[in-house]
Amino acid sequence: MSDGPLQGIRVVEFGRIMAGPVCGLMLADLGADVVKIEMLPRGDPSRRFLPPDVGGESAAFMMLNRNKRGVAIDVSNETGKDVVRRLIQRADVLVENFRGDRMEQLGLGFDALRQRNPGLIWCAISGFGRTGPYARRGGFDLTAQGYSGLMSVTGEGEDRPPVKMGAPVTDITAGILGAVGVLAAYVQRVRTGEGQQVDTSLFEAGIVQTYWQSAITLATDVAPGAMGTAHPLSAPYEAFECADGWITLGASSQTTWERVPAVLEVPELLEDSRFRENSDRMKHRAELAEILGARFKRRSVEEWLCLLDEAQVPAGPVLDVRAMLAHEQTLARQMVVDVEHTRIGTVKTLGVPLKFSGANTPVARAAPLLGEHTLEVLQEAGYPDADVRELNDMGVVRIANG
Repeated sequence: MSDGPLQGIRVVEFGRIMAGPVCGLMLADLGADVVKIEMLPRGDPSRRFLPPDVGGESAAFMMLNRNKRGVAIDVSNETGKDVVRRLIQRADVLVENFRGDRMEQLGLGFDALRQRNPGLIWCAISGFGRTGPYARRGGFDLTAQGYSGLMSVTGEGEDRPPVKMGAPVTDITAGILGAVGVLAAYVQRVRTGEGQQVDTSLFEAGIVQTYWQSAITLATDVAPGAMGTAHPLSAPYEAFECADGWITLGASSQTTWERVPAVLEVPELLEDSRFRENSDRMKHRAELAEILGARFKRRSVEEWLCLLDEAQVPAGPVLDVRAMLAHEQTLARQMVVDVEHTRIGTVKTLGVPLKFSGANTPVARAAPLLGEHTLEVLQEAGYPDADVRELNDMGVVRIANG
């Protein structure tokens, strides 16, 4: 399928909805053979995140589960659990994002499985982690954004309602952290031969998004609040309204700032003591934003972008997702690609965000149908064809009809 850097690594993903599937997606995109186990009768709940759909298939499910093979198993009985154990026995990595000790309740806990596979790397992604007073609590991106402080620094400003970041940032970040942890554990296994458990959470994924705000709070014992598009440590660094839309201005260094007044035709700002150094500009950020905002409204986004680019001042438009997907840089970086789905045909998906000079990482497989690869994966695990079909007839597994 791929000659990516993780070619030859076998991953069993017990992921559902987002954090676990993102972790599996990262590993699959880098070349690992990721087998996604979906529990019968209904599979991953994101299959029912409708609308929108593409040809009757959930767009959300297809986005997070490409480059994976799909197996459908009923784990409510011992026969189904035995099938899972057999698959995990041959795996390098297990990824799961169940609540609390759900895997232990199924008889598929880390201690039990490592007896069969001492080299197993187990990545557990949960709401709050596997230790501490909240270890058994479930977690969702919304609650994690609240607990981690993210919602307190997102929004228009003081005396405004809390705002959730538009993207499910803790789910996605937890999946990426899980993949990083898996790779680190794999490197250690190369040295020692021993597997281990990798434990991360949506809560911690939210916390690591607060590096700047936590630095401020730990230094001052004052929690910063929401600042709209502005930056807590640098100014001017925010979005401004133009004659026909919005523009972002990233004058985060003194050198960059000193170029801005000339572009906006307000050279006197360079001599204004309120704006001389970054510390001064932060104290008078609102006043500076008001002055710059009035200037930006005089021209179009495109005009300002041309002028700022000539002056080597970082700036950009505020694109909606449709415009971003059609942008020339998005396409040049192959971040929108076509892939063939078994039932629907050609569908579009996001590309792989890592490029390697010595490895190929294509999006080679669309998301699987429920049970699409059950037969081939179980055959690879040593099950005769007839036995797999018998398990299908018993309802222990499902072989998709395509």
